[in-house]
Amino acid sequence: MLTIESPQSLREQLYSWRRQSQSIAFVPTMGNLHQGHLRLVEVAKQQAAKVVVSIFVNPLQFAPGSDFEAYPRTLQQDVNQLQSLDVDLVFCPPVSAIYPENMNESTRVIVPGLSDILCGRFRPGHFAGVTTVVAKLFNLVQPDVAVFGEKDYQQLLIIRRMAEDLFYPVKVAGVETVREASGLAMSSRNQYLSDAERRTAAMLFSTLTNVAAQVK
Repeated sequence: MLTIESPQSLREQLYSWRRQSQSIAFVPTMGNLHQGHLRLVEVAKQQAAKVVVSIFVNPLQFAPGSDFEAYPRTLQQDVNQLQSLDVDLVFCPPVSAIYPENMNESTRVIVPGLSDILCGRFRPGHFAGVTTVVAKLFNLVQPDVAVFGEKDYQQLLIIRRMAEDLFYPVKVAGVETVREASGLAMSSRNQYLSDAERRTAAMLFSTLTNVAAQVK
């Protein structure tokens, strides 16, 4: 498995694969990988000859005073997990490689409408950060297919709209949410929850599932 930090080195390796007519699947992550991420990798392996996984904690999608500095970073553990799944390439660039100039003055990619409702209403600027970094990564990797989890369903729809609007020649595939035994969706941020909060979160999912069944 290759581990690459430089965008130029990434492009050179991908060019070599494309010259051999190798298809490429891409799984963008912020690291601290769990079984949900690994399921995305498994699906990606079914979609293409080569699998690229990015690990990049994107500062642009964190609001001031939020948990960017505290966000868990477990690079070596992540790399070991990906190696066990026979991932072909891990791209783990520094912030300076993705935002070489002043990040606050860099170009933004914004999907209006979808980004301003639901979760986006309470996290102003978050989805602009997501779509900007995904657009950059799509340009660098130029994958045939990109795989995202349905856990962040609003994000999935926004990225699909962005790819469609900007004519990216990439299939954006969604993968069903992977859940803990309690029903709680697996997430890197679950470690922030107390035991009581985890039980409450699982109860919310159980209640919504029961209500949906009754409505049907």
